[in-house]
Amino acid sequence: MVATKGDALGTYFVNLPLRLVNKDARYVQYLTGNNLAPEIGLDALSLQYDIKWHKQLAAELQQSGLSCSVHLPFMDLQPGSLDNLVLEATRTRLRQALDVAAVYQPTHMIGHAHFTPVYEEYFSQWLHRSVVTWTQILDLWPDHPPLFLENTCEQDPRLLTDLLFELSVHEVGFCLDVGHWYCFGGGVRRADLCHWLQTMNGFLRHVHLHDNEGDSDAHLGVGEGQIPWGELFSGLEYLELTPGVTLEPHCIEDLQTSQQFMRENPSWFSRLGVKVPLPATRGLEI
Repeated sequence: MVATKGDALGTYFVNLPLRLVNKDARYVQYLTGNNLAPEIGLDALSLQYDIKWHKQLAAELQQSGLSCSVHLPFMDLQPGSLDNLVLEATRTRLRQALDVAAVYQPTHMIGHAHFTPVYEEYFSQWLHRSVVTWTQILDLWPDHPPLFLENTCEQDPRLLTDLLFELSVHEVGFCLDVGHWYCFGGGVRRADLCHWLQTMNGFLRHVHLHDNEGDSDAHLGVGEGQIPWGELFSGLEYLELTPGVTLEPHCIEDLQTSQQFMRENPSWFSRLGVKVPLPATRGLEI
């Protein structure tokens, strides 16, 4: 099934960092050749590419009939920084990213809330500045698609609910990055996935799926690490949540492992409205 703009039913997304595309266009050809909707990964490097480069890639994706999403840059950025210089640099970079994101006409965007323990004593200031940052950015694109903010190192989901509540008027929801929860968020020790799902019940719109052993953000294929996938999918079913799905492998082999996991657990994914993938019809040799 090929999903079109505005109709992502049946689609799951696969991360596609543009820095890889710039090195080898066959990554795009692999996704389009196998009807895989890309999650376009923007970063500081790809934002330096000429806008014509982005328009050409966007046209290629549109011609394929595939939906796409956009992951906004996050490295070195802090939307709630108490340092005015860092804050302005963050807002400048996000403004630049939104201009490029618009070229791709995404179904949704992903950003990072990026609360860290250093802000625990200054939560109200961090919260206020974060709300202002995202409000200012989104106001630049009045008819923007939904934005889903994901967890990175947060160890308590309640730290994000105030932010999401304040931004809900701007079509901002939550993206649960299960790999981040497990390693950075201490899920391997806390075993609190149900707490995250219950706390984010009203905000959860999307999930990022990749695996690890709890010691690093390895981005293994789903099922190759120790993440309790049965707990995730049973929790989603119990709470009647049907978020969108993005696979985040770091290599083709891990993508194929994740797709095999989907084929072995079709009821989990079909309940989310995701069509279980067939084996790849086009390979990639790099």
